[in-house]
Amino acid sequence: MKKIILLLLTLLILYISFNLLKKVNFHPTNKVGDVVDSFHDVKVYFNGGVGHTDERNLASDGYNLGIKYQCVEFVKRYYYKALKHKMPDSYGNAIDFFDKKLKDGEINKQRNLYQYHNGSTSSPKINDIIIFDKHLFNPYGHVAIVCNVNENNITIIQQNAGVFSKTRVVYKLKKSTTITIWITMF
Repeated sequence: MKKIILLLLTLLILYISFNLLKKVNFHPTNKVGDVVDSFHDVKVYFNGGVGHTDERNLASDGYNLGIKYQCVEFVKRYYYKALKHKMPDSYGNAIDFFDKKLKDGEINKQRNLYQYHNGSTSSPKINDIIIFDKHLFNPYGHVAIVCNVNENNITIIQQNAGVFSKTRVVYKLKKSTTITIWITMF
């Protein structure tokens, strides 16, 4: 019985420690709110630990852009500023950008964007939103913007991927479960 209690206590301590560490900034030079990149004049801000949350960011007209420095906030701010697009449903996590009930190429009415599944006959384009599925250590998923495409690769730009993660990442363009879906403008 002592071993079970010790194991459960150890697991509890590890779980609490992991969640606390997600909120701490271990980067030696970047502070929360520092500009670390930009695309089409829309800035990418450093968030420290991926679990760090700050105040809600609202546009001057009151449109909800999301929680400051999270991935969703960058994507919505990018679509709002660079593409002049407001999403009808301005709330939700990254995984909420994908409606599992829709077929490939149908309009996602919550986002007012076309939605494509991985494996589609269409390919991602610059300005499309890439949505990464949730996993054990991230129940919210992740979103990013496609900033470059060639016949073999796509490059994404992202905010809040991790303290030491890059804002731009290149992925081979292939049918894979790594990139869940993308959505695009009309």
